[in-house]
Amino acid sequence: MTSRNVANADLVIVGAGLAGSAAAWAASERGLHVVLLEAFGPGHRNGSSHGSARIFRRAYPDELHVRLTGTAGQLWRKLEDVAGEKLLMVTGGLDFGATRNPRLLHELLTSCGVPAELLGPEAAAERWPYFDFAGVGEVMFHPEAGVLDPGNAMAAMLRLAAANGADVRFNTPVTRLEPTPSGDGAVAHTNSGSFTASVIAVAAGPWIAPLLDGVVGLPPLTVTQQQVFHFAPVTVPAEPWPIFVHKDGTDDCYGLAGGRDGEVPGAIKIGGHDGPRTTTAADRDFMVDPAARAQVTDFVGRRMPGLAAAPVNEVTCLYTRTENEDFILDRSGPFVVASPCSGHGAKFAPLLGEIIADLAAGLPTPHARFTLAAHGVTRA
Repeated sequence: MTSRNVANADLVIVGAGLAGSAAAWAASERGLHVVLLEAFGPGHRNGSSHGSARIFRRAYPDELHVRLTGTAGQLWRKLEDVAGEKLLMVTGGLDFGATRNPRLLHELLTSCGVPAELLGPEAAAERWPYFDFAGVGEVMFHPEAGVLDPGNAMAAMLRLAAANGADVRFNTPVTRLEPTPSGDGAVAHTNSGSFTASVIAVAAGPWIAPLLDGVVGLPPLTVTQQQVFHFAPVTVPAEPWPIFVHKDGTDDCYGLAGGRDGEVPGAIKIGGHDGPRTTTAADRDFMVDPAARAQVTDFVGRRMPGLAAAPVNEVTCLYTRTENEDFILDRSGPFVVASPCSGHGAKFAPLLGEIIADLAAGLPTPHARFTLAAHGVTRA
C-alpha cells in the first residue's frame, strides 16, 4: 500500500544524530522547509551519537582534518552562543605512543598555526602525574582539545531548528526511500505517511546502507559494536583531565572526562578504537566484549595510576566505518549521503550540518576525498 503524502519539504533529513541534527539547524537557518525523521526517541542509545562525552581535538596526521577541526571549533562556539549553553569544555589533549607519532603531529599542527608542544616522558609525568609515561617517548600536548556534550548539543540544535520552523518527528522510522517518478525529488516512506522533498539527506549512521540499498551505490561499510568503560579517579580532580590518544602498536586507547555518563565525580571514559566485533544496526546485542574490558583494564593498570583498577560502568555504541575511515559527504541525484563515520565524526558536527546543507543546495563537497567516487563508487 502506498502511504499517504503527509508533507512536502525542501529537505528531508533521515536521522537525528549529531550530523542530522546539525543539518536541520543549518538548513533551517537558511530558510529551508526541513522535515527531520528519526526512528527512535530523543537521546536514544541505539546508534552512535548518544551520551555526554566525545573528544574534540585538532591532532590529525593530515592537514585537511586539522583545517576542518579549526572551522568546526568556530562553529561549536557559534552554537554555544546561539543556544546559550556550554557544549565544549576545553581540557587540552595528549598524544603519545610510537605509532601515534607525537613528533609528526606536532610538526603538522604547528605548521598549521595550531598551538602544540612536545615534552619528554619525565616532564609529562611531572605535569600530569595521574599518567605513567615511562618508556613512551615524546608526549604532545595541544591546548585546544576538549570534551563535547553530544546529548545536549543534539537537543540544542533540534530546539533551534524547530524554532526556525523545522518539523522534527521522533519515533518515525523510514521504511523506504525512492526518487520521485519525475526525477526532480525524492520520497521517504514511513508507516505514518510519505514525505516528499527536493532533496533527502540520509544521516542514519549504521542504518545508512540498508536505507540506500538499491537507491544509491555505496562503498563497503563496516558496522562495529564499540565499548567504553568509565573509571573512578583515585582523587577527584580539581580540574578536568586532558583528553588523550595513545597508540603503540599494541594499545590503541583514548580517554576523556566522562561527564554525566561517568556516574561518579571525575570519572574518565576510556575505550579502544580497534578490535571490536562486527555487527549490524539490527543485530547488535549491547553486550560488552570481555576481551575489550580486559584490554582496557590492563591499559589502565599500566598507564593510569590516577584511576581505580576496575571500571564503574560500561556501555556500547556503534561505529560505521569506511575502508579508509574517511567520511562520505556527497550527493547522488536527489539524495545526500552523509556518513561522517568511523568513530571520529562527532567533533565535526556543526560543520557537517553546513556541508549537508550545502550539498542539498547543489554545492560540491568540500574535498574530493569525501566523494563517493573517492571511495570507489562508479555512478551509473
